[in-house]
Amino acid sequence: MSLPNCPKCQSEYTYEDGELLICPECSYEWKEGEVSEQDVETIIKDTNGNVLVDGDTVTVIKDLKVKGSSSVVKVGTKVKNIRLLTDSADGHDIDCKIDGFGAMKLKSEYVKKV
Repeated sequence: MSLPNCPKCQSEYTYEDGELLICPECSYEWKEGEVSEQDVETIIKDTNGNVLVDGDTVTVIKDLKVKGSSSVVKVGTKVKNIRLLTDSADGHDIDCKIDGFGAMKLKSEYVKKV
């Protein structure tokens, strides 16, 4: 019998514990057939697959052009105290302040957790 992937993080390593299904990667627990959209939060991961949370510190892994400016956020720039955005339609899922640039939004695929 094949168990379903985790509805929260899509991990394939779920296991049964009595009536519950459990994900070892994000610790989400649910009963099969009882998952609603409100129960499932969006999981945001960095380029290496590490789960990001509000307040994390990340490092930029690629030179990023700043829209509307001739400036570039350089590789290795450390960004502290990030806030995650779950309702962003344009793919920018991190809200942050970068020294020398100010407030901006980043895509999680261009950062790695420190």
